[in-house]
Amino acid sequence: MRNKNRSRFMSIMLLVSIVGMILAGCGTSKETMGENKEKAKTDEVRKVKHAMGETTIQGTPKRVVVLTNEGTEAVLELGVKPVGAVKSGVGETWFPHIVKKMEGVKELGEEAQPNLEAIASLKPDLILGNKVRHEKVYTQLSAIAPTVFSEDLAGRWKENFTLYAEALNKAAEGKKAMTAYDKHVADVKKKLGEKINTQVSLVRFLPTTVRIYQKDTFAGTVLNDVGIARVPSQDKDNFMEVITEERMKDMDGDIMFYFNADYDETKGGTKKQQEWMNHPLYKELNVAKINNAHQVDEVIWNLSGGIKAANLLLDDIVKHKDYMK
Repeated sequence: MRNKNRSRFMSIMLLVSIVGMILAGCGTSKETMGENKEKAKTDEVRKVKHAMGETTIQGTPKRVVVLTNEGTEAVLELGVKPVGAVKSGVGETWFPHIVKKMEGVKELGEEAQPNLEAIASLKPDLILGNKVRHEKVYTQLSAIAPTVFSEDLAGRWKENFTLYAEALNKAAEGKKAMTAYDKHVADVKKKLGEKINTQVSLVRFLPTTVRIYQKDTFAGTVLNDVGIARVPSQDKDNFMEVITEERMKDMDGDIMFYFNADYDETKGGTKKQQEWMNHPLYKELNVAKINNAHQVDEVIWNLSGGIKAANLLLDDIVKHKDYMK
């Protein structure tokens, strides 16, 4: 009996040992599979179609250079800190809403004229730019690193964001970010209710001219996403129109949002705004009579032009909802 029991015990122990070896083998296989999958992602060669043709990119870029403000917002939203980026459109530092995330990023000059030598010194593995801004230097940039250009700026920020996400090998993260934006839009629309029927005017004061901004602008696309009504002069699929004092009525609406181009030492936008708002024709406008013209941040409503600014602009609309009908 003792021999039988001993034999049975040994058989059980052998079985436990075999099962343990099998499980250990499975764990190793899973780890190996994970490593292989990650390696495959790193080694994957992709072809990305863009405004200048097609660019071959290997794996997930790590050293990214960005040549537009909206592109900088895009890569930050996707969890990528660029090694270099063009300077923000105003001031001596990055836009306030991204400045903390841009610590240590090398500034590469103006958006319209990036510093090619500085770009090359960073040894990037991906350069993101825009055809309107950088078509003339595309060949030079492509000689430095794989380069992907979006087609246009103005109201194209969502299409551009999707392209940048693809180039960065972060398409899934891009879809998640846009889904969150769409939910934000739906939440704002719900908060506004019938107030989305308020006719909104959007005006920019520059040092020497005044513009009405239409639907194919950054702010125009966000207003349109929410379904907010626009005044007839601005309810057009165009970028903007420069208006004279004789056309001041085209600024009018139920509510007017305006921003000043105060990017120079003369603060010309503010000066122009004050001149126009003291004009007799302005005082005849509905927004003047009911005191419903509101200055908003030009960085958020115009200059930054990316997904982070779009979400902040949505919040800004909600802050002003009590002034909407």
